[in-house]
Amino acid sequence: MPRFHDLTVTGIERTIRDAVVVTLRPPEDADFTFRPGQYLTFRRDFDGQEIRRTYSICAGLDDGVLQVGIKRVEGGAFSTFANEELAVGDTLQAMPPTGRFTVDLDPEAAHDYLAFAGGSGITPVLSLIRSVLAREPKSRATLVYANRRMNTIMFREEIEDLKNLHMGRLRVIHVLEQDAQEIELFTGRVTEEKCAELFRGWIEVGAMDMAFICGPEPMMKGIARALEAHGMARDRIRYELFTSAAQQGRLPQRAMTKSGSTGKTIRLSVTLDGATQSFAMGPDQTVLEAALAHDLDVPFSCRAGVCSTCRCRVTEGEVAMDTNHALEDHEVAQGFALSCQSRPLTDHVSVSYDT
Repeated sequence: MPRFHDLTVTGIERTIRDAVVVTLRPPEDADFTFRPGQYLTFRRDFDGQEIRRTYSICAGLDDGVLQVGIKRVEGGAFSTFANEELAVGDTLQAMPPTGRFTVDLDPEAAHDYLAFAGGSGITPVLSLIRSVLAREPKSRATLVYANRRMNTIMFREEIEDLKNLHMGRLRVIHVLEQDAQEIELFTGRVTEEKCAELFRGWIEVGAMDMAFICGPEPMMKGIARALEAHGMARDRIRYELFTSAAQQGRLPQRAMTKSGSTGKTIRLSVTLDGATQSFAMGPDQTVLEAALAHDLDVPFSCRAGVCSTCRCRVTEGEVAMDTNHALEDHEVAQGFALSCQSRPLTDHVSVSYDT
């Protein structure tokens, strides 16, 4: 099971007014090897309350550094701290890299990749593009990047540098919501209808081997529908969701529910690091809430059903997930569940974080 480690901040660079790139040095005794598109889960106490937040790695595999991009979010405790107070030499606690918004790279492959990013959703997409262009010299990539205005584009210079470094292999289409552009199609929001227009005259979906989408949920759903309507198989579309107040790291507004506070009592058994503990939980609780209420150091981050950090396996009984943006159908069929979204359906539930 992943544990938190102390990482030293070795660099802070501001990309736009409200976003920074943080360079980190992990301890020598921890493995922070990453795959392109993965993220780190951080934790920090704010006024006595622990906040956990995931930030995507923006570096490529061959860049020789571990970097994350952090855009400030209104009301976001961690993002505001990172943008206003974090300094070189400080220490941040983070889990080793994880996440499934990634791809297996083949130096002999000649693939065409299509990527969509909205705002700070460029962070994992940039890691993917950097790594693809470096590790698959015969492959090409097309990036459609949506922002409000020109001055809100994260990594604008880095993207231009990539275009120049890999001449003819990276194509970039900027779509700006508020700034008018020479081509009218590139102004406004990236919707399902706009994608259909792009696919008719600018992007040949049938020639693309895989699509990556990272941004707000409504945008991603519209893009995915447009891709499928133009012939791309669903299993070739991968996405990373950036959404929800919990995902943005706002301080919790209520205390956790205590086990057995309302309704009937349910028996929950939790296996963690080879040891199993059993205790009562209430039907209104999630498995994660109950485990934390009994001081178990179970892994979690977003609490929104997005990141999969809290994934466990249900070995006895049944649960129902309120939301699932992280697990594939075959994982659910194998008994895996997101503990932050799982509520008991039976009187006894057993879960394991060790599988």
